[in-house]
Amino acid sequence: MTDSPAPLIVVSGPSGVGKTTVVDRLLAGTNLPLRRAVTATTREPREGETDGVDYHFWGEGEFRTAIDSGHMLEWAVVFGRDFYGPPRSEVDPPRARGVGVVLVIDVQGAQRVRELLPNDHLSAFIEPPSLEELEARLRGRKDTPEERVRRRLAAARDELAQADRFHHRIVNRDLADAVRELEHVIRNYSNR
Repeated sequence: MTDSPAPLIVVSGPSGVGKTTVVDRLLAGTNLPLRRAVTATTREPREGETDGVDYHFWGEGEFRTAIDSGHMLEWAVVFGRDFYGPPRSEVDPPRARGVGVVLVIDVQGAQRVRELLPNDHLSAFIEPPSLEELEARLRGRKDTPEERVRRRLAAARDELAQADRFHHRIVNRDLADAVRELEHVIRNYSNR
């Protein structure tokens, strides 16, 4: 038995690539002791999202207070607009209890985790089969204004260029295959 905490798994990739869907399907179908950290954000909830389940929807003041008091593992302002980041309360207590934590975060957040915990995480980059497919997924959301779609596609090009900084790359061409591949990667990491 070891005193080291359960694994921290960072899953990242461009907006619209299906990171959360891959992770949620994995968690629903695995016997691995894992949970997804619920990220805090200042953005407005999308239709069907539940506070405390999909995200912690906080006001900017609440988010800034959490930053100032050291309660955020990492955080960033995304697209110059909204704050995002996992609260430490979503990461540290479960890991101490032996439950691995999956962070579904953007590439900027993953870089920050690499800096903070260089030897204490596993990272996987979820990538689209092509930029055209990613664009189709973003446009298929129907709730994203055109200006945001263009901004996210521009950001995706930069993020895809950073994919080699992650321990593993998984192409989300087929959801079931991507889920199986992520589970395989996590099992191998957990059994080391």
